[in-house]
Amino acid sequence: MRIVILGPPGSGKGTYSSRLANKLGIPHISTGDIFREEIENGSELGRSISSYVSNGKLVPDDIVNRVVEKRLSREDCMKGFILDGYPRTINQAEFLDAFFKIDAVINLNVPDEVIVRRLSSRLICRKCGAIYNRITLPPKVDEVCDICGGELYQRDDDKPEVVRERIRIYKKEVAPLLEHYRKAGVVFDFFYEPDESGRDASPDSVVEKIVKALKEFLG
Repeated sequence: MRIVILGPPGSGKGTYSSRLANKLGIPHISTGDIFREEIENGSELGRSISSYVSNGKLVPDDIVNRVVEKRLSREDCMKGFILDGYPRTINQAEFLDAFFKIDAVINLNVPDEVIVRRLSSRLICRKCGAIYNRITLPPKVDEVCDICGGELYQRDDDKPEVVRERIRIYKKEVAPLLEHYRKAGVVFDFFYEPDESGRDASPDSVVEKIVKALKEFLG
């Protein structure tokens, strides 16, 4: 099963993808993870990626495409994969189409205010980088890391007004990509639902629903 997962920042793409991968027995492939692996290996591609990332620039499509193609050629992808963070552009989508038939594009629909609440509640340890959430995963002692005792802080891009702008930019950028896949008839819209208490449902329960709906979608 070849799957692409789309969703704005804070929609749960990474969390759900890793759990889906375990359930379906296929690898979860994140472009961020591939980039880090190539950079750590010191490969030619890694050096190219590093030169862009270190200068705060977007990695060009041709390099991203080569990195993804290299990763998808591995044996563990023979039965399928879940792509997280790729494709981001029509150019990338068309490149992917030339090599693989995508079975489903999971489009995570999460209300803007839910995302703002999730991300604006996030805290990060200055020392070890551990991630907490004031609502779903609070530290035992307020503003103090459970692991190393470091100070917890909120990133500037997790502030509510910045999160709303990130969502706006995402929707604008993803619209052509969604249209491309809707024409192919492979988009599966998954709509956010809180649990019975009105809080965020647990990732495991959400993934159970995604798997069930996905099987129905694919027939």
